[in-house]
Amino acid sequence: MPRKNSPEADRPSTKRRLAGYLASRQPERITEAVWLEVRADLSPVSDSYLRDLLQATQIPFDQPWAGIRQHTLEELESSLRGMLEVYLAAEAAGDRERARYARRQVIAAKDRARFHFAQSPLQPRKTGRERRDGPVDARVAGKPAVFAAWVEARKRLQARV
Repeated sequence: MPRKNSPEADRPSTKRRLAGYLASRQPERITEAVWLEVRADLSPVSDSYLRDLLQATQIPFDQPWAGIRQHTLEELESSLRGMLEVYLAAEAAGDRERARYARRQVIAAKDRARFHFAQSPLQPRKTGRERRDGPVDARVAGKPAVFAAWVEARKRLQARV
């Protein structure tokens, strides 16, 4: 919390500053240009907090800036498929930085999802190899070509219970 006499104490909250930005610019979509501009204007702000605030506005949000939504398996699957498209397009265009960004988003989401699934009674028994090498999910879900297949397997597992 900022001290009473510090300049930050008089500065509006990030949420209010975002509302002001959106009211003045009125973007139709959150594109790369909008994402970079608003992130710079609201700095310092974490990408995840900014993403949450922007998603709450219901303004359409382009990938990879929208990140991976995980509130439902359907959201997870949809956002992973969108991120896969970004990743493949970046790879085809030789845009290694964008491909790396998309992959990092998926790996971070996979880590969060693995934590949540570990808390679930839906976890299958581990094989000897998984006990030794780690779960299959940890090896596969970070590979862009299997993003959506990983979610589909999780949905089938959940449907069994």
